[in-house]
Amino acid sequence: MEYQKLIACHECDLLLRKPSSVRGRRASCSRCGASLPALPGAGLPLDWICAVTLAALVTFCIAQSFPVIELRANGMTSEATLFGAVRSLWSGNMRVVAGMVFCSSILFPLIELLALLYLLVPLCTGKRPPRFDATLRVVQFVRPWGMVEVLMLGVLVTIVKMVSMAEVIPGPGLFALGALTIMLCVVALFDPRGLWAFCDEIGSSRNGGARWSRASPGHGRFAKTLRARGSGSSAAITAQRAGLIGCHACGLVQTRSECHAQRRCARCQHVLHERRPESLTRTISLLLAAALAYIPANLLPIMHASTLGRAEDDTILGGVAYFWSSGDWPLAVVVFVASVLVPMLKLVALTLLAATVRRGSGWAARERAGLYRLVERIGRWSMLDVFVVALTVTLVHFGSFAVITAGPAALAFGAVVILTMLASHQFDPRLIWDNAGQRIRSNDIALAASSVTAHRKS
Repeated sequence: MEYQKLIACHECDLLLRKPSSVRGRRASCSRCGASLPALPGAGLPLDWICAVTLAALVTFCIAQSFPVIELRANGMTSEATLFGAVRSLWSGNMRVVAGMVFCSSILFPLIELLALLYLLVPLCTGKRPPRFDATLRVVQFVRPWGMVEVLMLGVLVTIVKMVSMAEVIPGPGLFALGALTIMLCVVALFDPRGLWAFCDEIGSSRNGGARWSRASPGHGRFAKTLRARGSGSSAAITAQRAGLIGCHACGLVQTRSECHAQRRCARCQHVLHERRPESLTRTISLLLAAALAYIPANLLPIMHASTLGRAEDDTILGGVAYFWSSGDWPLAVVVFVASVLVPMLKLVALTLLAATVRRGSGWAARERAGLYRLVERIGRWSMLDVFVVALTVTLVHFGSFAVITAGPAALAFGAVVILTMLASHQFDPRLIWDNAGQRIRSNDIALAASSVTAHRKS
């Protein structure tokens, strides 16, 4: 079996045989349950994704050009746009928070859409665009940091919060933002690593069907290792044990001798690592910083309100209590979960993962891997309160009648979100399985049908 026909799971490092086609289904690892790199035929057709991406870009421009919410109180009117929210925070000496809001709601989603279109349009016509590998890495870098869906929830929370103060009028930007959220969710289901399969097909057709990859001196050694383990041992064969490295950017499995001296992928030039360097040290350092920032984020005021000369400070827990006492208990639950419970659970979960890996524990490896994936998915939703603050500061600006400004907790809370997301990105989930002692049958390695579990798209 040639190693170019294998897949290395990016979460447990298990080697799996790559099927020729999955016919619109998604594949997951039989050992840890993680989604595998996009395979030929997986997901929506390329032209569909291109059309949705183009529509999302047009909708994005509409959402940025028109007001999202308009507020009317005592004959005065104010409106909030996304750029206006960033400008209000910037002028209110909250420039770091303004940068967070700008990057997560405007800059990174725009970069992702433009980069995807740059890649998809030529590929749909059978051409490979210049700087394909670098552009694809940009898409993979900015995707986790785009938070339009969290912004949409923040807009809805702001609307409910402002209803008791003034008349709230939804603007055209609100409907465009809702449509954009749905389109971006569809785009997010598309794994950009699958574009490498299209590029390989284009390259093989131009070269008369020849493969771009070359056999290396390590191929014979790998085949010998695989036969030895597959015939008599029941231990899981990982890429590290077989002398291979799986690229996280393009999914290519290659030998150490194929890598350049700089340890870069032979196909996409992405930096390779058998295990992320200093993963535990960086994760623990970021967790400590996030834990320290979590204390002032809950104790200090997140907003300062001044109404007819009367000043009032509002904390995160105070906002939850306000929604609960006013009868909006579903909204109180949403804010409490997103702003209080989720950051705490992220800190506890990542601490548990780091501690068990540090001790070399093999306890409940599959469950810990699922916990890591959960932390990765819910991390962004903690930005909810930051978006609510940005929109509220923009809307409530009626001179001496009523003014709301951002408090120091907004900066601390934004720091908690960023630090915990960085901590989860720095943690290498393959460390969970290095000492897990997890075993699978040798037949599961030899048979592709037993190695890959296919799930029909929902």
